Amino acid sequence: MQQLETIIYGKYYHIYNRGINSCDLFKENENYEYFLNLYDKYISPIADTYAWVLMPNHFHLLIRVKEKNEILNLTGFENMSGLKPTYKYFSNLFNAYTKAFNKKYNRHGSLFERAFKRKLINNEKYLKRLILYIHTNPVHHGFCESPLDYPWSSYISCISEKPTKLQRTTIINWFEDVQNFKTSHDQVIEQTAIEKFLEI
Repeated sequence: MQQLETIIYGKYYHIYNRGINSCDLFKENENYEYFLNLYDKYISPIADTYAWVLMPNHFHLLIRVKEKNEILNLTGFENMSGLKPTYKYFSNLFNAYTKAFNKKYNRHGSLFERAFKRKLINNEKYLKRLILYIHTNPVHHGFCESPLDYPWSSYISCISEKPTKLQRTTIINWFEDVQNFKTSHDQVIEQTAIEKFLEI
């Protein structure tokens, strides 16, 4: 059994998971929106988000866990004793979503595979390839022909000027500018090769 990464303050991670037995996690637009609202509630205080995609039966996130002092400032705790381990915030997100999903669709039991996968990212090349992988995932799975056509990813927020909690400026700087960001996503991306590189 593969050992799960310990989540460390100040580090970048690829977080991903899928529905148990590959079942759907999202059946309608309302589900995606509710998950994103819960994500903002549980994860935004403890992590910065750089890229994300929600697919019907799985998801991918690129995050940086905030430093301890950043989290303390945002959560209002006076010291670290009031904070839960970082992975608990993700568990709370998934548990809250599962509870609402099960109630809505009259089902019971686990919804996500356990435990959620996380992989430490320690170089910019990996970061850039992961962003491309995340945003082109819907294209790879046949849901659209371009990342621009898929509403449930961070791609549109990256190229927009609308306010966002996404770390847009940093992302675009990794690709030098918006045009190069778009061009990189328009190139043919071999997802299998990237998965091998990312060790997914």
